This record gives sequence, C-alpha cells and structure tokens, in this order.
Amino acid sequence: MPGEPRTLRLQHGNRIEALCVLGGHVRADVFGAAPAGAVAFGVKHTEGVSVDVLFRGRAEPEAVSGAGTRWPLDEGTVLRFSMSRASSEVNDNKVTVSFYADGGKPINQAGVFLTGVGISLDVDADRDGVVEKNSPNKASWAWGPEGHGAILLVSCDKEFPFIPPSDCDSEQVFNREDLLDMAQMVLRTEGPQRLPRGYEIVLSVSVNDADKVGVFHVQNPFFGQRYVQVLGRRKLFHAVPYPGGAAELGFFVEGLRFPDETFSGLVSIHVSLLEPLAEGIPHSPIFTDTVVFRVAPWIMTPNTLAPVNLFVCSMKDNYLFTKEIQSLVAKASCKLKVCFGYINRGDRWMQDEIRLGYTHAPHNSFPVVLDSPRERGMEQLPVKELLGPDFGYVHKEPLFEAVASLDSFGNVEVSPPVSVAGKEYPLGRILIGSSFPASAGRRMTRLLRDFLYAQHVQAPVELYSDWLAMGKVNEFVTFVPTSDKKRFRMLLASPAACYRLFREKQKEGQGEATMFKGYSGTDTKRVTINKVLSNEVLAQQNQYVQRCIDWNRDILKKELGLLEEDIIDLPALFKLDKQGKAVPYFPNTVTMIVLAKDLGIPKPFGPMAGGECCLERWIRALLEPLGLRCRFLEDVASYHGSLGEVRCGTSVQRRPFAFKWWHFTP
Repeated sequence: MPGEPRTLRLQHGNRIEALCVLGGHVRADVFGAAPAGAVAFGVKHTEGVSVDVLFRGRAEPEAVSGAGTRWPLDEGTVLRFSMSRASSEVNDNKVTVSFYADGGKPINQAGVFLTGVGISLDVDADRDGVVEKNSPNKASWAWGPEGHGAILLVSCDKEFPFIPPSDCDSEQVFNREDLLDMAQMVLRTEGPQRLPRGYEIVLSVSVNDADKVGVFHVQNPFFGQRYVQVLGRRKLFHAVPYPGGAAELGFFVEGLRFPDETFSGLVSIHVSLLEPLAEGIPHSPIFTDTVVFRVAPWIMTPNTLAPVNLFVCSMKDNYLFTKEIQSLVAKASCKLKVCFGYINRGDRWMQDEIRLGYTHAPHNSFPVVLDSPRERGMEQLPVKELLGPDFGYVHKEPLFEAVASLDSFGNVEVSPPVSVAGKEYPLGRILIGSSFPASAGRRMTRLLRDFLYAQHVQAPVELYSDWLAMGKVNEFVTFVPTSDKKRFRMLLASPAACYRLFREKQKEGQGEATMFKGYSGTDTKRVTINKVLSNEVLAQQNQYVQRCIDWNRDILKKELGLLEEDIIDLPALFKLDKQGKAVPYFPNTVTMIVLAKDLGIPKPFGPMAGGECCLERWIRALLEPLGLRCRFLEDVASYHGSLGEVRCGTSVQRRPFAFKWWHFTP
C-alpha cells in the first residue's frame, strides 16, 4: 500500500516527467519552485489528476477545481496531487503551475508530465485462501479469531528423492507438489505498455530475513514452467520485468526456518519502484509496498488426539512385546510402523529420539518430526524413514552445549487444551523437565528449550524432573482422554497411593501377597507387601519422591488450571540409586501408551491377591469407569531392565488439532 507522500521538486521554466503510483500522493513545493518576483500562482491539470493546495497553518487542503483560481504564494505552500486511474500512454497527464507578479502579470511556468501506474504486492492477509488486492492488513500481523496476516509453511518435507535433505535447502522447485506447501504472493501492475526509460520494479528482502524465507517465480513459462528461487539466502533482490497493461505476476513463498531464539517468526517482503536520474548515478526508490508473513509454528500433539501411526523399534529381545503392541494398535484402528535393525542400529528408545507434531497454514498442513539433539544409533531414522512428501523434518543440535538425558523427548510432554484463570490454551501447554530452581542440576539445552518457547502457541511450563535418574517428565505425569465435560484426566505417579493400597491389603490379611511373580528381571528375591511396608529406607526414599511429585503437582494445578478431581494418582514406588536419583521399584504404569481409549500399560508385577495383581485391579478401577480400556504389557526384558518403559520405546503420530493456531492469542 502507498505509504508517505512522495516529494517532487518542480523547476520553473521546465516541464519534468514523473510516475504517480495509484492510491498514493505526490507533493510539490510551489514556493520553492517560484521565480523571483512571483506573488501568486494558478494550477491547471488534466482530467486524470486530482490536485489539492495545502497551506501552512491550515488543517484542510483546498481542492483545485478550475483553471481560473489563483492563490497567494506563501512560504510552505505545497501542491498535492494523485491519480486514481492508470495511464494508457507514457506522460498522458500533466499538471501546470503558472506564477504571477503583482498586478497579475504572468512570469513563468513549471510543469510535470505524469504517468499513472498501479503497483500492489498482495498476499492472503485474511487467511481465506484468496490473495485479495491491496488489503489494508497485508503489512502487519494480529493474533486471534479477528486477527489478520499471511502465513508461511516451512518447506521441511521432501517431495523429490534426489535433492538436498529437505525442500527448504533447495533453490529450485523440482515438483509441482512443492508449490502446494508454499504461500501465494501476487504482484499486480497496471499502466502503459512500457514504463519510461530507466524505471525498474524490484522485489527485495532484508539481510536479516534472507535466511528465513524463499520466493520462487516461474522461468520460461511456455517451456515446462520451471520455478526458480528469486529471493532467499543468497538473493536479496530481484528485478521484475514490467509486463505492461494490467497484469498479475504469481510468486510462491516458503519459510526456511521455524521460529527460534533469534527469529520471531515474522518476515517482510518488499516491492519498490526505482527511478533513474542520470547514467552512472544509482537509481532511487520512489515507492515501496510491503507484505508481512508469519512462519507457522511446530505444534505438538497431546494424548487426547486420535492416533494415526505408532512407531516402535524391532530388537532381538522385543518380539513378543511387538506382537502385543500389534494387537493394541489394531484395536485402536491405527497403524504400526516398525523400525528395523539396519536403521535403529541397536537403539530401542524411539520416544527419546523423535517427537511427532505438525505444521499448519490455511493452504496446507503436514506432520513434522522433531529430531532430538540426542545422537545414538537411531539418528538416521527421521531422515531415511520419515522425511518425504508431506512429512517434514526439523533438527536442533547445539554447537557449544553438552547434550544430557533431559534433551531426550521423554522429557517433553504436552497437555490437552486447558483454561487457566480465564486464559485459554486451545492447543495445550508444553511441559519441560528441568532441575530445581535453586540447584545447578541437569537442564535441557538452551537451544532446544528456546525453540519450544519460540513457537508461541503452546506456552511451556517448566517442571522439576532432575530428581529422577533419567530426568524425564513422562516418568511421573501423563494425560488420558475422557468423554465427560473435562475431556481428560492427568495421571501422576504416586508412592503415597501405593503405600495406601498396600496398607489396605495388609489389613485385609494379604500382607504375604508376593510381588514380581513371572518377573524376568535379575532380582529374584521374594518380595511381599509386609516386606515393602517394613522397609524404612524404601519408605523414606519414597517420601522424598512424593515431595518432588507434589512440588510438580502444585505447579501443574496452577499452570494448567486443574482441580484435584482432574487428577488421578496411580500407585508407584521408586528407589534411589548411588547418585541419589530415583528409579522405578517396579514397572512404572504412568509411562503408558495412549491410543484413544486403549491404553498399553507397563505390567507392574504387583502383589498377587486372589489370583490377580492388586495393582492392575486398582488401576483398572481408576481408569475403566472413564471409558478407557487397560491392557498390561510385559516390558521388563526389553525396556524396564534398561530404566525405560513401553512409552519410552514408542512414539505416536496423532491427528492435528481442528483448532487453527492463528486464532490463538499469546
């Protein structure tokens, strides 16, 4: 859209030539152009030009309606003229200023020949899929359902197999499907068949934005429609040939980076009209139009969304576990994707390696895998098995920070949609495990943490997880869907609930009920309810663990707007290792797989009473009235023995939210 009025310098005794952009204004200093002895002036103009006189000290301009009017020549007097219709020929409109001495004697004239041109750089600012002409909101961004602003997707998928790692690394479009990921931008022009000699139209981006956005335009439109990058990392400007008459030139725009610690997500693209002065003198801009895009964020999906695919590694010792998972997946009507040994290279911890989310714009949406900084055997999985057409990939690897277990994605969770003190979080809130605020313990690397914060739409909450040996939030909190008004429950691991259950069983005369029957772990000692309850060291350790969980419970209640009735305590026990960090005493049931109403829960091997595990019976009593189906999976040999559980060895791709993230107000 036209910005500030352009200043034009008239010259008495001369007629100059100028372009006038439709919708804009040109100002000319009449007093400064007047010859000596002039005390008044008059104005004549052709029909295609509107002219106003502006006097210093007067708020309102005076329109020039006829050729006979004269005005006193006072310092600060300027003319303002504009055109509303494009010229059909160069210099087909003019404005003539006549200067008069005392007594009305004509002294001299100054004139300007005008060529009216229309230039508008346009985007889908109202997000309805249509690139509207000259939207008043195209150069700004506003959040919310009544907001505005165009949206870009990061082209982080890979439509064509024989190109660099992802589409955003390429400066060419090899496949028309690539264009479906890009936002449309249209340069609309109208005017004569040619511009006056030397004028240029130039697209540009700033140095700061050049590594964040790519713009493509068709080359050789009559011979195969090959699209090439005209703006991007190595191209800050592009001269656009003027097409003549009324024309629309289409461009396709992609994001090259997700928002992060150094990038707010907003990028600007400009079109400028450049005017020549003389040969050998640089051109100068006389008009600039700007559009603004926001790069769509990477969005995590909570357990309450429907599953699409479940990923698991095939290992020598998890064949039976994989068969059980296959049955669970079939019930949940999703698909099982197995990562075989040539890709996983002995690494079984699927959830620690990848986190599956998505990105979304009005014109397209596709899943995106976030690859963790953790580099073990499975680092090739996201690129070789997932990255492809409409399946994106993003990787965050710190250059100067050491990677710790808290950088694994078992340490990143996301809540379902919540409302907190009147503030809505329709895409939930990310949960990140960290160390106690006053300690110097393990923390997530700043690069990854800042990336999660920079997405804006799932405002992170930091929890205290450093008390755990592996340090991951999914070891003590998860969420399950329900069909009631709340739509979900938060599950917390609870030593207090376990001790309460064991004491009840002891009172019922079942103190000698034995744990770990059929357990394939290394510890084969007979463990009973009585032994657990009489173990003072274990009791003290679990008091400490419960305090750590309660600290997080209070944070979660406050930051997610939860009440006690929204929380279910699942019985759990922990023990401290030699470093004073907590590890599960028996398989941790909180680290379950959630596939809609079907839950794959680590088999806890609790005390057997009446031929049934009392922990399993208690968990069923807590969850099945909510419409959930519990299936207990034996994971000791394949996961629990290595300080992990079933969820640590799997990762779930889920359907995206129906909610449009741009309707959120951060």
